[in-house]
Amino acid sequence: MRKLITAALAATALTAMPVLADKGAVLDTYANIAHAGYGDSLKTAKKLQAAVNAFVANPSAETQQAAKDAWLMARVPYQQTEVYRFGNVIVDEWEGKVNAWPLDEGLLDYTNEAYGGPTDENPLAVLNIVANPMFEISGEKVDATKITAELLSDTLHEAGENEANVATGYHAIEFLLWGQDKSGWDHGAGERSWTDYAAGDACTNGNCDRRGELLTVLTDLLVSDLEWMTAQWADGGDARKAVTMDETAGITAMLTGMGSLSYGETGGERMKLGLMLNDPEEEHDCFSDNTHNSHFFNGVGIRNVYLGEYTRVDGTVVSGASLASLVEAADAGVNAELVTNLKKSVIALGRIKTAAEGGFSYDMMLEPNSEAGAGLINGGVDALVTQTKSIERATAALGLAAIEIEGSDSLDNPKAVFE
Repeated sequence: MRKLITAALAATALTAMPVLADKGAVLDTYANIAHAGYGDSLKTAKKLQAAVNAFVANPSAETQQAAKDAWLMARVPYQQTEVYRFGNVIVDEWEGKVNAWPLDEGLLDYTNEAYGGPTDENPLAVLNIVANPMFEISGEKVDATKITAELLSDTLHEAGENEANVATGYHAIEFLLWGQDKSGWDHGAGERSWTDYAAGDACTNGNCDRRGELLTVLTDLLVSDLEWMTAQWADGGDARKAVTMDETAGITAMLTGMGSLSYGETGGERMKLGLMLNDPEEEHDCFSDNTHNSHFFNGVGIRNVYLGEYTRVDGTVVSGASLASLVEAADAGVNAELVTNLKKSVIALGRIKTAAEGGFSYDMMLEPNSEAGAGLINGGVDALVTQTKSIERATAALGLAAIEIEGSDSLDNPKAVFE
């Protein structure tokens, strides 16, 4: 299940050619790809929901693995939608519900001793709602006897205005399925036993019924959130209307999303920062050791937006008028440069993916003094940074104002990372 991209998809991601278009048609393609990507994310989340329900109803090593496999597959389309996050207010304000990271997982369930306890920065870091049906937040009593979507999304998620208190989304589900990854820089993901969900005397670590209830509600909530976002990109949806009503603003949003995901988010916060700190806890999918796929599909998602082509999970292709064609008409040299650099970044991220699937996991790449690991990660970072410069040149070629690209201290002010 680790090889989550077919050779056909890989070839399409690297060789698609731009279709000539006008701005309105380009924005229609952009919205169509968003609708398809979030629709695929919803489709795979529903499969995850079914697998989780089967696991909780009949806990076993086999049903747990099926739920894990479904989670891994659900990440493939979703990671390709992250390019829509920056520049689209509707997406950016919603995204934290489904992909907030990193998280203080002790808010949800038990952790090992090395994890530590509550801190001044986050007094809820080890709240452990699985084990505690009654607790206080900021002096207010909370009755969590029944775990509900409202409890998770309205009361616990980012409680105390702390973004590390993640109580919804993919990564909360990931933690409930895999548990903490205690392998450090060694190869290995979390090793939560299926017996954490078993009934009666077979239950390990207590509160197995509540743990199952939490996992079920988390997955139901993910499906609900993705249903909402998919509708925003359908015909007449607010996100589609927002991006298509003003062509200049819409094209700027496309380039902003590409540049910000390339530079500050993936290249900086998700890759360079973790390498600088040599910290496996900085992995994006740290419990499952799926980070290599997350980075790779972010790169593919950026490519999708520029070339106006997305391969769906069923193998069909959504394509149309492309941003590349607009840049080609304005400056053929800039377009050729950006197409080349998009290809190079997907290849560089693909090298990380291939190495991880071959046994050299992302944890191992982060180990201090690992020249091979640093080389792979820096190769991806450098390609993303170079790609971002080309995105800025494409913006200028189209006669648009400079885009606001998300930054990262790891790239902009490395000394600040250690202050």
